[in-house]
Amino acid sequence: MFIPLGFGSKSVPTALGQMVYYTADHAAHASLWPQNLINPESLVFLHALGGGSSAYEWSKVYPAFASGYRVLAPDLIGWGRSAHPAREYRVEDYTQTIAEFLQKTCDRPVSVMASGLTAAFTIRTAVENPGLFQSLILMNPAGLNDFEKDYSDNPFAQFLKIPILNQAFYQLGVANSAGIRGFLEQRQFAQRDRISPEIVEAYLQSAQQPNAEYAALSFLQGRLSLDLAQYIPKLQTPTVMIWGRKTEFTSPNLGERFEQLNPTVIRASVYLEDVRLTPHLETPAVAIGLIRRYLRSLNE
Repeated sequence: MFIPLGFGSKSVPTALGQMVYYTADHAAHASLWPQNLINPESLVFLHALGGGSSAYEWSKVYPAFASGYRVLAPDLIGWGRSAHPAREYRVEDYTQTIAEFLQKTCDRPVSVMASGLTAAFTIRTAVENPGLFQSLILMNPAGLNDFEKDYSDNPFAQFLKIPILNQAFYQLGVANSAGIRGFLEQRQFAQRDRISPEIVEAYLQSAQQPNAEYAALSFLQGRLSLDLAQYIPKLQTPTVMIWGRKTEFTSPNLGERFEQLNPTVIRASVYLEDVRLTPHLETPAVAIGLIRRYLRSLNE
């Protein structure tokens, strides 16, 4: 796996197995902290779900915050270097392990950056455990069943529920460099020249971990989808949403509908013109600037 210089890996136990996370080496960064930051605030970065997903997704962003914060970027259960139980995954698996992770690694409410379906899990976790969170900055948050849609009804999701065929699809269409690059070019990035060989290799290494297909197929089959519109009205944590206008999975007007559900808590919705699903990996400098800006305003 690719780990930024000055960072290392640790792990914590969860109900579903060991959860690996990446954090700054204290000796490398403590000298940069102001003297009053003996126990700095924590920032947690949670990656989206999809073939080959891992904390690498945030690796071009989180090092920029290590001089002022304690940074934690986990591989979620079933992804990256964390445990990969051979099971059908459910929404509760992720809401519970996100809560477990925060309880075991942080001693106060934290600011969380999350993307995609994981951003939806994070909202639900914040509704169920509001004391764990200080603020949320979310990239393309969507539950895929939003406003009573049912993602699992689409023919592709139904096809992937057929035993043997779904395993074949994963091996031939996901867990190889051509499949990874094809998805990145066609769905995840707006500009293919932003996809480096390192990005492809990082996603490929995650996709080829033993039992990696279980979490990925649960996602693609729609078993992890939820209606985020049911949770946003209950959200108490100050939130900013950032949307890539070119994404094909979630229309940016979804952000406008979400904002209308809870305008006092959703403080801003930002729309970026030339990105898709992961603005923080496609244009990390822009993401860093937006996170810096909104962390200040959300946490004042």
